[in-house]
Amino acid sequence: MKKAKVLYVSQEIAKYLPDTEMSLVSRYLPQYIQESGREIRCFMPRYGLVNERRNQLHEVIRLSGMNLIINDTDHPLIIKVASIQAARLQVYFIDNEDFFQRKALFEDENGKEFDDNEDRMIFFARGVLETVKKLRWSPDVVHCSGWFSALVPIYLKKTFYEDPLFAHAKVVYSLYNNKFLTPFSADFSKKVHFDGISEADIQAIKTHADWVTINKLVIEQSDGVVCGEEQVDEELLAYCKKLGKPILPYQGSEDYTEAYAEFYDSL
Repeated sequence: MKKAKVLYVSQEIAKYLPDTEMSLVSRYLPQYIQESGREIRCFMPRYGLVNERRNQLHEVIRLSGMNLIINDTDHPLIIKVASIQAARLQVYFIDNEDFFQRKALFEDENGKEFDDNEDRMIFFARGVLETVKKLRWSPDVVHCSGWFSALVPIYLKKTFYEDPLFAHAKVVYSLYNNKFLTPFSADFSKKVHFDGISEADIQAIKTHADWVTINKLVIEQSDGVVCGEEQVDEELLAYCKKLGKPILPYQGSEDYTEAYAEFYDSL
C-alpha cells in the first residue's frame, strides 16, 4: 500500500450538511480508505449550519489559539472535532467567529454571495495546513474537494513544501460543478500572496479571480484530478488534459472507492 496516509479537505461532508454528490463521497470515501488499512484525517469548515450540540462538536484546546493574518487583520483559529461513531471516523472543523458563525454556507437568505468568501477560503486553507502541522502528521496524499478548498494545494506546494511533513505529499483535486457567480475582489491575489508564492504562481487570478480561473489555479498545483460528477466543466477538463494531469473519470455514486485508492497509488 504505497499511499498510506490521506488528508481529506472538503467544503462539505454528509451528516453535518445535506446530502450532495460531494458531501456523500467526502463522508464514505475516507471510511473505506481507513478500513482498507490507511490512516486518514478529515477537515471541513464549521459553518453555522452545523449543529454543534447534536453532532457533539468540542474544541481541541491544544490545536486552537493561533492567529492567522489575512489582509492585515488577525483572525483567531479555533479547531473543533466530532466523531462519526458508526464509521469510527473523526472530523476536524476549522472555525472562526467572524467567518463561520452565520447560518449559511456561501450566500445570505436573499441569495447574495458573502463579500468575505475569499477571506473565508484563505482562512480555511491555511487553517487546515497549520493544524496538520500541529498534529505532526505527514500525509502521502492531500485530497481536496470543492472550490472552497482550492487554495490548499498552492499553499501546500509553495509555502509549506520545505516542511518535512508535506515534502512528499501528492495533491488530488475533485472537480465539481458547484460554482460561485461573483468574481472575487481585485485585491484577492494580494491576500493569497504568502511566503514562497511568486507573482507568476498567482498570475491567473491577478486580473480576474472567478470560479474558472481559481479552478485552473488549483489544477496547476495538483498531481491528479478527479471528475466528481458525470458532467464537469469542459474548459477545466480541457485544461487538465493540456497540462498533462492524470485524470480519474467519473466513477458513479456507488463502488467508486477502490478506483480512488488505485488512483492515489498511481501518482
